[in-house]
Amino acid sequence: MQSVDQVIRARWVVPVRPRTVLHDHALAVQDGRIVAIGPAAEILTRYTAASMTHLDQHVLMPGLVNAHTHAAMTLMRGLADDLPLMTWLNAHIWPVEGRFVSPGFVAIGTELAVAEMLRGGTTTFNDMYFFPEAAAEVAQRMGMRATIGHVVIDFPTAYAANADVCLQLAADLLPRLRRMPLIHQSIAPHAPYTVGDAGLCGARDLAASEKLPLHMHVHETAHEIDEAIARDGMRPLARLARLGLLNQHFLAVHMTRLNEEDLAICRNSGLQVAHCPESNLKLASGMAPVATLRKQGTRLAIGTDGAASNNDLDMLGELRTAALLAKGVSGDPTVFPAWEALEAATLGGAEAIGWGAETGSLEPGKAADCIAIDLDHPATYPVYDPVSQVVYCAGRDQVSHVWVNGNPRVVEGRAVDWDTQELFARVRGWVERIREKDNDR
Repeated sequence: MQSVDQVIRARWVVPVRPRTVLHDHALAVQDGRIVAIGPAAEILTRYTAASMTHLDQHVLMPGLVNAHTHAAMTLMRGLADDLPLMTWLNAHIWPVEGRFVSPGFVAIGTELAVAEMLRGGTTTFNDMYFFPEAAAEVAQRMGMRATIGHVVIDFPTAYAANADVCLQLAADLLPRLRRMPLIHQSIAPHAPYTVGDAGLCGARDLAASEKLPLHMHVHETAHEIDEAIARDGMRPLARLARLGLLNQHFLAVHMTRLNEEDLAICRNSGLQVAHCPESNLKLASGMAPVATLRKQGTRLAIGTDGAASNNDLDMLGELRTAALLAKGVSGDPTVFPAWEALEAATLGGAEAIGWGAETGSLEPGKAADCIAIDLDHPATYPVYDPVSQVVYCAGRDQVSHVWVNGNPRVVEGRAVDWDTQELFARVRGWVERIREKDNDR
């Protein structure tokens, strides 16, 4: 028998690729990687393990991938609810950021976000925020996989004076962050309305030279598009196409307002879309045309957006909303079925943010990034189809185990290696300062 670090056995294994449900199967894991998947009896005959986990009422599946976050903004969860996007940004979020954003703010906010995401079954996230090194250090220390975006924005922030400085900071940081094994990077121009042509071209060129993806908010609101037409004489997506930013490595976030011209650009460029349905619903921004995008072959990932506008980082809730909303918007109950939604929240997200070769599906050779969801629960019983139960019924409180790179991050519903109450105590100091200054406005 071959010795391995661990064997994980579950009643149902859902590898995502291929789209199948494996009954009473097991994974053998060595040095953080999956070395075999097979019927439990066969795996137990072939391998002896230092650690054995038997999950007799659980789905074992890839960890969820949150394709768009602003992790540090978890410190502003619930700060300014029920407001239009631009009021929310101009009157509350940007002023608070101007006063408080710093490496310390980003570190504690990201730590809270990582704790929430891991506890809810998310093993990889794609971030866009200031002081990216602070976020990367937290993700690496807490054992979570991430793609960290280097923000590019024209107007002065606590992070940088303008887009040129943002780009220089990114170029300087790239080598340091490459030394972190759980971290990938992207170039993240904020949005077409906050970055001029020079900054966009600089982001394009830096991404191309460093072989990095681009990550950007695009077509989030009707107001954004109307302003762009008045200012530039064209829609934002057309401008990005003209400047040469769009290709299969471009992740367009939101994409709620798309006409036929926009859809053709999506088709022809091969760009990918990060769909954030709950944030878009809450801010009344509009809805991405998921059915049309899927039909034309545009690849789709799912993200929560930041907790300041969602207000959670719950990917199980997000994929359920995405699946149901696609049906309601299209008037077709067959649109975006459970398997497609699950794939978008796992492998689709991993491929969109540059981690597809490592995570997003359970396959020999890939990293052992996996989660267990306990279906022996009133909310998910009986079980006719475990994939449908995960997508339409399961809550993140049913996530019992989480592994990243084979390392346990959550065991029996309890966090490994961090103290939640101690984290809350450190967060409270920031909350009091933020509340006081926001109330002064």
